[in-house]
Parts: sequence; structure tokens; C-alpha cells
Amino acid sequence: MRSLSVLQVVIATTNKHKLDEIKSILGNPSWQILSLQDFPEIDPIAETGSSFQENALLKARMVFLHTSLLTLADDSGLEVDALAGAPGVYSARYAGRAHNYDANNRKLLKELRGVPAEERRAQFHCVVAIVGNSTEKIVEGIVPGHIIQELRGKGGFGYDPLFIPDGYEKTYAELGEEIKNRISHRAIAFQKAKAIVEQLLNQR
Repeated sequence: MRSLSVLQVVIATTNKHKLDEIKSILGNPSWQILSLQDFPEIDPIAETGSSFQENALLKARMVFLHTSLLTLADDSGLEVDALAGAPGVYSARYAGRAHNYDANNRKLLKELRGVPAEERRAQFHCVVAIVGNSTEKIVEGIVPGHIIQELRGKGGFGYDPLFIPDGYEKTYAELGEEIKNRISHRAIAFQKAKAIVEQLLNQR
């Protein structure tokens, strides 16, 4: 039986890489972090929205409906100017199968073949939905940068080896977890979400 004395918050993901990153970003909050791994009875939630906000809200509402626990759900991705904002909401499944990072990166490089460096502007965009009893809020984080022409770095996941944020000379994958988890789009959004959860906790 889970304790009722500690506020429990569900992070609506089964992606271990993402969950570990979010936990690192949040540090040691005064509430217990759960994930969809703690609720195997919840079926996979199809991300059918046309925007990050729609998908984040869809997931947060669905998980809250099943658990009755305050839920944080994010949808995030890479938006490339030269590709009219693609891959966008399809970032995780850009090459077809979800979370096939190598295939996604190969497709992105193929789509940008011949595009000069000055036209490879992009941004990482994260939206977090916070849904609970009488609570429904949205926060976001955006980090601008550019896409390089070859993979660099062994850290991170997804498009990290191809993205250099503005103000840096290294990719997300080269910067290391400590720096990335301080400056990333997901870090910005989840720090905002953490502040909201802490505020709700203080109101209990």
C-alpha cells in the first residue's frame, strides 16, 4: 500500500531514458515520483494530437483518470526551420518505429543533405501538462540552436548528437548530463512544473 502522507506524482512515461533525465532535473523534491512503470494496467496512450500541447494534455488527463494522482506529462521534440518545423510531434517516430534513435538521426541528416550550415536552425521544444484535482496547467521550455552534419558525442539520446544549443560549441550529447539537465528544453519546462507542484503541495 502506498503511503498517503507523501504527495505522489506520476510522470506519464515508460521511456527509461526520459524518466531518468526528468528525475535528474527534478533533483530531490518533497514528493514521491512514480511513473507508468508503476501502473502496468494502463495501456499505451496514443499520441494523436497535432501539437505538443495537445499530446501532453491527452496523456496527463488519461493517466490522472486512471490513477487519481497528480500527473505530469510531457511531449517534446525537435523543430527544424528548413523542414517547416518537422519532425515536430513526430520526432520520436520520424523514421517509422518509435524511439529508433539511429534511424531518426539518419533520416534527419538525409532530409538536410545539401542544406548549408546557416540554414540549419532548429529548436528543441518541450511542453509539460500538469493535471490533478481542480488543476490543469501547461508550461513549456524552448532551446534554440542548429543541426550539425554528423553525429557527435555519446551522451543523451534521440537527436542529442546532432543538436548544438545557442551559446555552446558542443552538442547535447557532448555536454554531459549535468550541463544538459540544467539548460535543456526539458529542464526548463520541468523546473517550471516543479515550482507549480511545490506550490500545490504548500496549499494542501
